[in-house]
Amino acid sequence: MTTKPELLAPAGNLEKMKIALTYGADAVYIGGMQFSLRAYADNFNLAELKEGIGYAHKAGKKVYVTMNVFARNDDFDGMEEYVRSIKQAGADAVIISDPGILELVKETEPDLEIHLSTQANNTNYRSAIFWHKMGVKRIILARELSLEEIRRIRENTPESLELEAFVHGAMCMSYSGRCTISNYLTGRDANQGECTQPCRWRYYVMEEKRPGEYMPIVEDDRGTYLFNSKDLCMLEHIPELARSGLSSLKIEGRMKSGYYIANVVSSYRKELDRYWSDPEGYLFNRKSMDELKKASHRPFTTGFYFKKPDKDSIQYNSSSYIRGYDFVAILLKNLEDRGMILVEQRNHFKKGDVLEIIQPGEEYLNYEVAEMYDEEKNLITSAPHPQQRIFLPFKGSLKPWSLFRRRRNS
Repeated sequence: MTTKPELLAPAGNLEKMKIALTYGADAVYIGGMQFSLRAYADNFNLAELKEGIGYAHKAGKKVYVTMNVFARNDDFDGMEEYVRSIKQAGADAVIISDPGILELVKETEPDLEIHLSTQANNTNYRSAIFWHKMGVKRIILARELSLEEIRRIRENTPESLELEAFVHGAMCMSYSGRCTISNYLTGRDANQGECTQPCRWRYYVMEEKRPGEYMPIVEDDRGTYLFNSKDLCMLEHIPELARSGLSSLKIEGRMKSGYYIANVVSSYRKELDRYWSDPEGYLFNRKSMDELKKASHRPFTTGFYFKKPDKDSIQYNSSSYIRGYDFVAILLKNLEDRGMILVEQRNHFKKGDVLEIIQPGEEYLNYEVAEMYDEEKNLITSAPHPQQRIFLPFKGSLKPWSLFRRRRNS
């Protein structure tokens, strides 16, 4: 354990990228408008890509661009130009899974760092060495590996090869995401970035000779969510992750909200820093888990890290998230001379609501909405309109990218 692991966060758009970096990510992974396995994320056009990479580099942080589709023949049309644009924008690495794309990247921009996607299903040290010889700098390991298997890969691969693994977020029921259920049921190909997540749907059994008679797979008249995995969470196991030899700890969620990213990244940032500052005396801080759970989530599992998942790793009765809080506003500007702040609404809130304000690197603050003003300085009692700009009284100032949340049913 010689190098502190990188904390790597998802970013579905430019705002989420800035939030992730501000709340403690060392690097972010993003998708451009093509060749990414999250076609339904906002993703980055070239101008946004350049702005985002410039923002990250100014903060001393990195940006990795995903090109992890399994390419069809037509996908290669114009790909060289796309790779050149990524390199010119300043991307620190490209994430690929297809050997054909790997070869094209090497031919087009030989100095562009290559990371191998988890979609490539790397599960052993011999495969890792093979990919490294092919020009891969970092392996994003298959999610089906245990900590012991990761340690063995680390012990048997060159130090020049970096290892990365997912530590938090949604789990795919198929092997490292290589799934054809979505394609079969909806015509949308998960391996082309268009997964409809049928693993989250409710299923029944129907007997061939009794069409229309749906029988629950378990004794439950609502059916069962047969493939619905719990969410991965390794927050309580930072020491084990650090000792495994991983270079990067990866958070899943390019489709998640900026609030989710801020909450999860800040929780992992605090525990990773606390551990690294005193490995021998480290004790997990339960407050970090309490904060983490204020973002929407399914029940948690440690996935394959300690044992193979069993029936307790599947959530059979529902595919819904646990949502104890709503993200209601984001700070736009401090107006200290007027004793005000300007925020942008993200969910309905009203006068009298008690909110919590989260700031990068700080404990949350309680805040009661005593007064509200619209942009014309008219006194109002609620903020019902999407992205409505609201003035709120506030003494002092808040850090950039401060976020406001409200406990549900409060």
